[in-house]
Amino acid sequence: MLEAKNFMEVGMAFHGHKCPAMPLGLRAGVAAMNVLGVDRAQDKELHVICETGKGHAAGCFLDGIMTATGCTYGKSNIEKLYYNKMAFTLIDVASQRSVRVSLKPEFFGNMMQSPFVKQRQDGVLPQDVPAEIADPLVEKVLSMPEAAFLDIGPITSVDFKSGQGTFTTDCCSQCGERVFSNKLVDGPEGKICLGCQAKNVA
Repeated sequence: MLEAKNFMEVGMAFHGHKCPAMPLGLRAGVAAMNVLGVDRAQDKELHVICETGKGHAAGCFLDGIMTATGCTYGKSNIEKLYYNKMAFTLIDVASQRSVRVSLKPEFFGNMMQSPFVKQRQDGVLPQDVPAEIADPLVEKVLSMPEAAFLDIGPITSVDFKSGQGTFTTDCCSQCGERVFSNKLVDGPEGKICLGCQAKNVA
């Protein structure tokens, strides 16, 4: 069984400040992996479909999920739906099984009334929230039982196909920059990149 505390140090370094929402994402990501019986993705073994938006706590939550699962935008094994929910689905690509995890509604509501959130609403930067406020909340997140804050859905079957990249490149006939060839399109004088295509349309 994986444990969220084992990801806390790298999560803090990646996220940049101490807050309760990032470790909530760690806990949620680890819970999903444990339910599916999978390890952290080294490549594209896992895929996350995240329902978060651009809100403060949502971004922190997502950083925790990425840290725990190894699903990152760099590896292209995560996508974001902008539903503004604190929820996500983790897919095990090999077994074609998935599980959806979300914060319990009451817990989510109470979380947004916390002293940390009140500091943020008053304009305090997250890194400037006093440790006497942030630390107890983080410790609570790391120690409370999953059932107190997570709704973990059943394992479901999916039909998911992971996208394949290419190692072939070519130069755009318009700007001359080198591009992975699966993103070149037909232009007026040869293959062009999507950036040049957009400029031609505008």
